Amino acid sequence: MARYDALVAAGELKPDPDQQNAARALAALQGQLEAAEKGGFLGKLLGLKPATIRGIYLWGGVGRGKSMLMDLFVETLAIPDKRRVHFHAFMLEVDGLIREERAKEAGDPIAPSAARIAEQVRCLAFDEMVVTNTADAAIMARLFTALIVDEGVTVVTTSNRPPRDLYKDGLNRSLFLPFIDLVEQRFDVIPLNGATDYRLDRLAGIDTWHSPLGDEATAKVREAFFRLTDYNPEDAANVPSAEMDLGGGRTLHVPKSLKGVAVFSFKRLCGENRGAADYLAIAHAYHTVIVVGIPVMDRDNRDQALRFTKLIDALYENNVKLFATAAAEPDALYPSGDGSFEFARTVSRLEEMRSAEYMAHGHGVEG
Repeated sequence: MARYDALVAAGELKPDPDQQNAARALAALQGQLEAAEKGGFLGKLLGLKPATIRGIYLWGGVGRGKSMLMDLFVETLAIPDKRRVHFHAFMLEVDGLIREERAKEAGDPIAPSAARIAEQVRCLAFDEMVVTNTADAAIMARLFTALIVDEGVTVVTTSNRPPRDLYKDGLNRSLFLPFIDLVEQRFDVIPLNGATDYRLDRLAGIDTWHSPLGDEATAKVREAFFRLTDYNPEDAANVPSAEMDLGGGRTLHVPKSLKGVAVFSFKRLCGENRGAADYLAIAHAYHTVIVVGIPVMDRDNRDQALRFTKLIDALYENNVKLFATAAAEPDALYPSGDGSFEFARTVSRLEEMRSAEYMAHGHGVEG
């Protein structure tokens, strides 16, 4: 709280009651964890499992300060066994542990995998929990029950969505529902979902549409990505990727996926055979999408133009922020060919998506 109050006093943060409430909750949890660490030495010697301390599920729209608060919490948490990790990276690690345990042929691999994780960590912090993979959804209830209930690990996470909206409309979602129940039973769920999007301030001076194609346009969307994700630009080669589950055994590789921001090439999204359901899945999973390499299209690219129209419809209808590099301005992307008249609606939507009013919308269907 001292660090948070100092940032407000210095004018680096604006006074915000929701943020202050969340900061107080994190500070209280910090105190519990530090007290347990001081009193837990004898228990460690005797091999006793630590008592479970309730976690925190902090949710809200993009730019509300979730990552900033998580930074403060982890940096000032005075216990050695703490770990902050991106959720996708953690689940990939879990997949590896499960494979190793299965190779031992010693029964259910979930419990021993959780025990191995708990050997190194007392507090596990995730920034931006999002579930798009059926395999992850199917094991999360068992995995986190083992971590929290059996091993006594405290979990703190941020998310763009409230617990009941996680993996919404996902394939075999019934397998995931016990995880939502676990969150509601074992976490303090704290909304940070006011109308103010502080991250928009960081995008000052950066437009969303950049043409023509070239190094300058690429540099602009690259800068937008790093401002939105707080990722160190010098570590660009290590930005996490993801595999989106599209159902029916199909997946979509997301070359860069971090904190609700995805980067795709136009060729990957519109040069391959995709339907509206694929684009809707993207729109649900990400609050910001960056599309690079959008070409000028003609009658020979009719299929690509049609897919692009479906993509923009899905993003627009879910208030997804779009950044793009393109060969031309929207009104010159598809000047002729079948459906060029209908493409005018896409142009209109693209222009609206560049506006300050649209950029201020929260992610998801509003109204």
